[in-house]
Amino acid sequence: MGEAASQLPQTGLAFDPDWWRGAVIYQIYPRSYQDSNGDGIGDLRGIVERLPYIASLGVDAIWISPFFTSPMKDFGYDVSDYCDVDPMFGTLADFDAVIETAHALGVRVMIDLVLSHTSDQHPWFVESRANRTNDRANWYVWADPKPDGTPPNNWLSIFGGSAWQWDARREQYYLHNFLTSQPDLNFHEPDVQDTMLDVARFWLDRGTDGFRLDTINFYFHDSELRDNPPLAPELRNSNIAPSVNPYNHQIHKYDRNRPENLDLLRRLRAVMQPYGAAAVGEVGDAQHGLELLGEYTRGDDLMQMCYAFEFLAAVPPTSQRIVEVLERLDAVAAEGWACWAFSNHDCVRHVSRWNLSPAAQRMFVTLMMSLRGSACIYQGEELGLPEADVAFEDLQDPYGIEFWPEFKGRDGCRTPMVWTPDNQNGGFSDVRPWLPVPSEHLSLSVAAQEKDPAALLHHYRRVLAFRRAHPALTKGDHTGLSADGDVIHFTRELDGERLFCAFNVSDTPSDFPAPEGKWETIGAELGSAQISADGQLHLGPWQVWIARENG
Repeated sequence: MGEAASQLPQTGLAFDPDWWRGAVIYQIYPRSYQDSNGDGIGDLRGIVERLPYIASLGVDAIWISPFFTSPMKDFGYDVSDYCDVDPMFGTLADFDAVIETAHALGVRVMIDLVLSHTSDQHPWFVESRANRTNDRANWYVWADPKPDGTPPNNWLSIFGGSAWQWDARREQYYLHNFLTSQPDLNFHEPDVQDTMLDVARFWLDRGTDGFRLDTINFYFHDSELRDNPPLAPELRNSNIAPSVNPYNHQIHKYDRNRPENLDLLRRLRAVMQPYGAAAVGEVGDAQHGLELLGEYTRGDDLMQMCYAFEFLAAVPPTSQRIVEVLERLDAVAAEGWACWAFSNHDCVRHVSRWNLSPAAQRMFVTLMMSLRGSACIYQGEELGLPEADVAFEDLQDPYGIEFWPEFKGRDGCRTPMVWTPDNQNGGFSDVRPWLPVPSEHLSLSVAAQEKDPAALLHHYRRVLAFRRAHPALTKGDHTGLSADGDVIHFTRELDGERLFCAFNVSDTPSDFPAPEGKWETIGAELGSAQISADGQLHLGPWQVWIARENG
């Protein structure tokens, strides 16, 4: 696992309710990280085995995608027991081992809480659908049909078709924003809120340090079930759903983003507070994601941080686009806190999505680690893994199967992590994995890159160490944001440390006048440029300049 991993100190963790501010979080998709028992599926024990490697990167925390008991129709995002581990991933004792090992290595553990919906096999739903009078009859969103038998309104599912499914037992429709096997919980019901807060307490009591909150803006629906208005074609984008999905044809005013959400988030924050725990919310909204980010993270009684989809989109991140996003964030979320990500388990890996060269990959991670906010790295991103081309016959994702071939789903970013180049499974498993390992990934494996001083993996380690060494980058203010041609630049400042950061977001050289004042170039290990004798910065393709003010 590399020399750096073997030399890590056993630091442990002190209580720090502010640990999340500026933290770097490493996302693990457990099915695809490490198989420890030879069934072709990653598991919690596999994560334990690989935690020294993760700690060697210099991250502050891990986020583990769902490992709860589930029929796996949506690979764990359809929960049938919130307080147990699915046998394919191990046991509660294995989870405890993750906590213990991570904390010994100085790494915090966040888990993925899927609060908005359950599996249709959850005992709560089984009871709720039985009749209209049982104790949990109102735990899900049920509605009578229109007089002609059609669904109660025009709401659509992200996975295609109506968001309403007919149930013959109750002779009513139930709401599902995702698969029909993922019925939405009714958060207008107080018992539902109380129960889900108890779920959070259960995991906090086991040592969990925080949560990634799936679809944080989907918890509440409009109690009047009003129709969503249409969205003008010129305003549609595919940040949340693929362009072939009619979900993009609506303004999702009534099926999500409801004002009642704020009180629930305040209750959740109060539950987390005594534990020093933190949450990062996934804001799924194509038109108002940054506004919701600001709304949900404002003050000290809501969520600590959220991420939107601006940099998870297919839109190329030019200097102008990056400044546009950051200026918009400053305008609508000045009191909030963003968590930046370029890749995750739901979107095409950014190396492929933006067609990045190795130099561009280095520049973008350096940029992300210089932005005000926290940051998420998705497993394999540090290796520069491209999106895998998964054949239709190997697809597992119901989303991709539904919209193939115009949209190939999410399996291409979920293929197994590659640890070694010497077998077709990349050291992930001794047997055929649940998704095939692409042959082009093998040369990018951890073992191969550990041996190459010029490999991307080492750049990730260097830039994370640089960020940690300069508190202005983790928690400082950011000012002076601007784009000059292909160069984006801004200043970060905290407790007397003032850094100037410039990034050439292009594959052509750019000249840029050095800022006034006395500046010392730092970050040579990151490829930082030098000021020339004429006071100009000559930034090569994808080059950065980071400098510290002296005097």
